[in-house]
Amino acid sequence: MIVLIRVLLVALILYVMYKVIRYFFNPKRKFDDAVQRRSYYFYDDFKNARKNFFISYKGAMFEGEKYLGTVNDTLDVVSIFIDTKNIMELQGLKRDDFLFLESEIHRHYPTATISWKNPIEQLMK
Repeated sequence: MIVLIRVLLVALILYVMYKVIRYFFNPKRKFDDAVQRRSYYFYDDFKNARKNFFISYKGAMFEGEKYLGTVNDTLDVVSIFIDTKNIMELQGLKRDDFLFLESEIHRHYPTATISWKNPIEQLMK
């Protein structure tokens, strides 16, 4: 009986350690933390082209919609539309900030054309 309790206790400790490690390496948690700290974080599932990506930058949260197309006889992300949920978060951001975001997006998706939605689109012209 004591051996069974010890085995169950070890299993419980291993399970708790597994959950704690998964919590700390969870990219969604890291993204939420970056939003609160008002820092840069690129949250994306690169293997799934159907899932949107999210960017946290200087307190603003951006969402990018990816669209597949053909590039040199391969399927790849060819266009990205970026929007923000809260326009008030954009206050204080400059054109250089958006150019930085574009360069970071092009690092991950080099063949994609990036289109911003209003009011960022007007600033980028």
